[in-house]
Amino acid sequence: MTVQSEILALIKQAKTIIIHRHQRPDPDAIGSQLGMAEIIKTSFPDKKVLTPGKQYHGFDWLGQMDTVTEADYEDALVLVLDTANQPRVDGELYNTGKALVKIDHHPNDDAFGDPQWVDVDASSTSELVYEFYAAFKDELTLDANAARLLYAGIVGDTGRFLYSATKPSTMRAAAALMEAGADATEVNRIEDTITLPVARLSAYVYEHLTQLDSGAAYVILTNDIMDSFEIGDASTAGVVPLPGRIDTVKCWAIFVQQKEGDFRIRLRSKGPAINELAKLHDGGGHPMASGAKAQDQQEIETVVRQLDEVARQDKKEV
Repeated sequence: MTVQSEILALIKQAKTIIIHRHQRPDPDAIGSQLGMAEIIKTSFPDKKVLTPGKQYHGFDWLGQMDTVTEADYEDALVLVLDTANQPRVDGELYNTGKALVKIDHHPNDDAFGDPQWVDVDASSTSELVYEFYAAFKDELTLDANAARLLYAGIVGDTGRFLYSATKPSTMRAAAALMEAGADATEVNRIEDTITLPVARLSAYVYEHLTQLDSGAAYVILTNDIMDSFEIGDASTAGVVPLPGRIDTVKCWAIFVQQKEGDFRIRLRSKGPAINELAKLHDGGGHPMASGAKAQDQQEIETVVRQLDEVARQDKKEV
């Protein structure tokens, strides 16, 4: 029996299914979460399907999160999607159900759940959810809304098919989702749209980006800077890809100060792997896209030195 078959069997047995995703979500986290929920709801209308997590206004177009209680988890099947490690799960009750399943495409450094379906070669968890549907299309239903949600997740995690994780299978999944009713033009336009404050912050990032000779680059966004643009941490996602558009930048870090004073680090790369660096600073993720934390300016300087070394080492290997 395949792991997908095991998951389907658990879904069929459960009366209540609760689907979690990671904190500070992106389109793939929400798209896979709500897309899986939509598939289960339309395929098995008698089941109770809940999708907990913080509601973010910027993702209202994808759907609404559900309120859950401790009682909901009694005898419930819990699916955790697109979440590499347990501290990142949005929702404290995720491990109180009858069974826990992990579906993800990040490196499986925290191997929780039984069964676990982790495919690090997949472009996104949304692509995995589509594969799950496709494997059992005689038993499952994919409506236009589920297709829209999964397409949104795929294009979100691939940067509209720009990143190296985009495979032929990714394009086939996207095409199938369009055929199922996903409006690709609308989804692409929504995900490409930014607010005026983010546009102004983008100009600041380009103006203040520090680029090192190695090809590493970084910018620090303090609370004062963020306040001057009247923007919050959640809105900084729109500026994260910007340094990569510069031809001489190989890898980069965006340091975003949190209200508590520490910094969230968004690490990205066009070549050298940066996820091992992220692990040194309470983080992790994909080789080309990771996250980490820095407690203060001293740790920021350490991260910059290490990023510089990663870029220099890559240059030597080339």
